[in-house]
Amino acid sequence: MNLDRMIAVRNNKTIYRDGERCLKVFQEDYSKADVLNEALNQARIEETGLNIPKILEVSMVEGKWAIVSEYIKGKTLAQHMQENPKEKEQYLNLFVGLQLEMHSKTCPMLGKLKDKMNRKISQTELSATVRYDLHTRLEAMPKHNKVCHGDFNPSNIIIGEDGVPYILDWSHATQGNASADVARTYLLFWLAGDIAGADRYLELFCEKSNTAKQYVQKWMPIVAASQLVKANENEREFLYSWINVVDYE
Repeated sequence: MNLDRMIAVRNNKTIYRDGERCLKVFQEDYSKADVLNEALNQARIEETGLNIPKILEVSMVEGKWAIVSEYIKGKTLAQHMQENPKEKEQYLNLFVGLQLEMHSKTCPMLGKLKDKMNRKISQTELSATVRYDLHTRLEAMPKHNKVCHGDFNPSNIIIGEDGVPYILDWSHATQGNASADVARTYLLFWLAGDIAGADRYLELFCEKSNTAKQYVQKWMPIVAASQLVKANENEREFLYSWINVVDYE
């Protein structure tokens, strides 16, 4: 395998291009179980018919675990938005359309979103009272089984040279309530400093899906809490502000 052409460096992983293949190489101390779970998630999502890079193999590269998938030549939706700000409305419409298509799918073998969020909330340093309140809110939310990405943002959409969009990075995929997935995307826009984009995204999603904005907002404190575990110091302050908001009702 050729590791000469680096594409991106992310937390605990480096992504390379090797001809028509994309190699996601994890650090030596990265959990083997997490690597295999990510590959399994992606393989299961392939079976839904969504447009994603196909898994080719899971292997070891220089003592490190690697997931090898198809290389998609193109630019991310985030790059398109940055390069063509006047076209942002069009890109946001495309973005929401892709998310709605994803939420139309089911994948019964994926982990449950509620289970993952309960685990994340339990791992936080929030007080027992706040954790109890969040667990209670989470259990009261309607149970669904839609495919949820868990990190759906414009940098995880790549537009191929033929104009076809692909959804990347399925490490956080679960099945559950689509509005939790939307709340997370909304928070990701905020964390990236794009408040106007966050608000317009939420408006478009609610219009296209006939979902009440207040319903998505009920998920915000829960999603913010589950995001705390891996957040950096700057993000933590913002996320705490969302957890501490009064009930939206």
